[in-house]
Amino acid sequence: MRTFRHSITLISADGQRRVELQAQVDTGATFSSAPGEVLERLGVRPESRVRLRLANNAVEERLLGFARAELVEEERIIPVIFGRAGEPPLIGATTLEIFLLAVDPAEQRLVPVEGLRIVACQVGF
Repeated sequence: MRTFRHSITLISADGQRRVELQAQVDTGATFSSAPGEVLERLGVRPESRVRLRLANNAVEERLLGFARAELVEEERIIPVIFGRAGEPPLIGATTLEIFLLAVDPAEQRLVPVEGLRIVACQVGF
């Protein structure tokens, strides 16, 4: 699938600071990522370390925090990886699901979708 870029705005917890990033939409990435220095400037703190498999098949540990984000005129809290210098910002699958968005690769845009709620059936014996 072709990749494309889309803007995402990260917002400080107090709502006073906003940073708009042009991020690559990457449905193969579990989490979104942003430059670590941007996240730190916005007051986002690392909450944990996660193991990630990279495109070259290497496995690395990265810092993960939670940030307020705005995407397609909605605000949500998203998990975000603290990116390293020179790495492009990414919009990953978790963020797309949180915002109820899917990728339209032909038009290179994000489109709204319905969320799913599956109720397990109880089977009596």
